[in-house]
Amino acid sequence: MSLLEITRRNHVTTLTINRPETMNPLGAKGDGDAFAAACDAINLDLGVRCVILTGAGRAFSAGGDIKAMKERTGTFGGTPPGISDGYRDNIHKVLRALYGLRVPLVAAVNGPAIGLGCDLACLADIRIASDRAKFGVTFLKLGIIPGDGGTWILPRIIGEARAAELFYTGDVIDAPTALDWGLVSRVVAGDALLDEAHMLADKVAAMPPHALRHAKNLMRQGRSTTYDTALEMAANTQALMHLTEDHMEGIDALIEKRAPNFEGK
Repeated sequence: MSLLEITRRNHVTTLTINRPETMNPLGAKGDGDAFAAACDAINLDLGVRCVILTGAGRAFSAGGDIKAMKERTGTFGGTPPGISDGYRDNIHKVLRALYGLRVPLVAAVNGPAIGLGCDLACLADIRIASDRAKFGVTFLKLGIIPGDGGTWILPRIIGEARAAELFYTGDVIDAPTALDWGLVSRVVAGDALLDEAHMLADKVAAMPPHALRHAKNLMRQGRSTTYDTALEMAANTQALMHLTEDHMEGIDALIEKRAPNFEGK
């Protein structure tokens, strides 16, 4: 069975983590390569304008493979340098692949998103949750540290204090709490989650593809640049967008009071 089930509907690609019998753990050999291949293909396909990430079965992802940790096998076995390389060359490859997506990513969190699973969800541009979703970064409870970049991204989403509370206590929060803390933008009934995710992704995918990718890049770069730099990047990018056919289509559609049809030109 493949780690990822990849489906495509119009301009939206859905990546489903497909190990439902074990709550979609990650860290097995080849997991990084699977995500890298899928995300590279998406980045090269201008027909894809939005991606949905979800999990099969009752979990989004329970995180690292606890059985492999117990047995000290695979990524979690060997010498400290070997384990470090296992993270860099496999687990971190999963994270870098998702972080490197040039199109917007929607996480449809259908169940528990724990540890590495929570970090995956946090890499999405937008997160929506089932009412059965739970979120936790429980690394310290296992005697390890957050090894998947969560200490970098979670505070940016929910703030330093709340991120510290989750990291230092190992508490798991439910979907309403995640909504209150700003970790997700909406909570929906479990059986409606994918429909809601597709409605949202379709809305995103209706936007002009070049402008969409540039908007994501500007948001990403804005995390680490000055305001003056952000303005300069916006000016240069905007100049390119003004010369596209999609820009003219947007203007015409507004004047003619109709929905635009953006073709990536």
